Amino acid sequence: MISRFARLGLASVIAASIGLSPIAVMAADPAPAPAPVAAPAMPVAAPAPLTQSEKAAEKKAKKKAKKEKKAEKKAEKKAKKKAKKKAKTQEAATVQ
Repeated sequence: MISRFARLGLASVIAASIGLSPIAVMAADPAPAPAPVAAPAMPVAAPAPLTQSEKAAEKKAKKKAKKEKKAEKKAEKKAKKKAKKKAKTQEAATVQ
């Protein structure tokens, strides 16, 4: 009968070997080196960093756009609900 400690040790060794096997394979068979990339003829200029006021204005514009979109979505939902209610009342009127 195998003791609990022996069973735990065996399970640990097996788990470690399974976990390390991909690493061993990568170390034994390295991938071919990628071809060197030619440097661009003209370095691309990075965009100028935004100033604090520009960042604030951009953030404000995003917030306003989000608010408008939310209001539009809410109005659309309200209109849909109203149309559904109207259709339901008309249906009830025709049944009676």
